[in-house]
Amino acid sequence: MKILILNGPNLNLLGTREKAIYGSESFDQYFDELKLLFPDSILEYFQSNIEGEIINKIHEVRMSCDGIVLNAAAYTHTSIAIRDAISAIDIPVIEVHISNVHQRESFRHTSLISASCIGVIAGFGLDSYRLGVEALMKI
Repeated sequence: MKILILNGPNLNLLGTREKAIYGSESFDQYFDELKLLFPDSILEYFQSNIEGEIINKIHEVRMSCDGIVLNAAAYTHTSIAIRDAISAIDIPVIEVHISNVHQRESFRHTSLISASCIGVIAGFGLDSYRLGVEALMKI
């Protein structure tokens, strides 16, 4: 199985930003661990702070991946364009969040992309990504 892990804005700063919320491990470090957990799968990783690049990546992998684990970060709450990109493809997308967004500011309680995803995982730290990959493998 080939799965894309797709991260949105500011997640390139994991390990150094708001450690109380996001922890002290960089995503690159975690991604190496994640690949070891799923040796029989092909995991790819892409991160962008730019909405259009995230949309382009979703379009690009629609025929080459079996699923996407997506942390759209702040775009979760603002991007109809990312929602439309998810709706336009035939592979499953799981929305993930490191923090429990429902315990945070009220503007984070609304996701514009959830309805286009097959499921949502939030609040388990970086382990949310592992749970997302496992969920895709069960489909």
